[in-house]
Amino acid sequence: MKKIIVGLGNPGKQYMHTPHNIGFAVIDELAGRFAMNLRRSFRFRASLASGNMEGVQVTLAKPATFMNMSGTVVAALVRHKCLTPEEDLIVISDDANLPAGQLRIRPKGSSGGHKGLQSIIHELGHDGFARLRLGIGQAGGASLTEHVLTPFPPAVRVKIENMIAKAADAVAFWLKHGMEATMNMFNKPTEEDIL
Repeated sequence: MKKIIVGLGNPGKQYMHTPHNIGFAVIDELAGRFAMNLRRSFRFRASLASGNMEGVQVTLAKPATFMNMSGTVVAALVRHKCLTPEEDLIVISDDANLPAGQLRIRPKGSSGGHKGLQSIIHELGHDGFARLRLGIGQAGGASLTEHVLTPFPPAVRVKIENMIAKAADAVAFWLKHGMEATMNMFNKPTEEDIL
């Protein structure tokens, strides 16, 4: 059994701690936990790591294209590894429609206006792949673009770090127990998530 775990984000240090790069942060967390070394792949235009997680052979991926072109990387990886997106792929992305700190996992669904997810849906030709969406909260007075590309304010950083750790827990749980059990376990916001 093989799986691909993709975190979405933008390349470059200037985007490192922004809401749009939270998918990258979860991949980094998983790589650290499971002692997997991310390396730049020029062939796939991504940082990749392969190894064993929870008894499953996985590839971690951080596309090095910009967010709006993430689908080209994901589709190429899925084809190369001869995997089925509906069963073998999970994509981790930010979601401004969820409160900061809350996460939601689903087996499929629309892009919800997220350009990275839209690119993947376009390149795969369907929306039947798992996604783990991480709440970054509403933009407030800023535009959505400004919101997702501006570093998190200090007031929410602890909450965001906790969510990144919880998202890594959810991915590991998904590998071991499947989608339904993971939704039951992680889709209910705790009091800590909401505060």
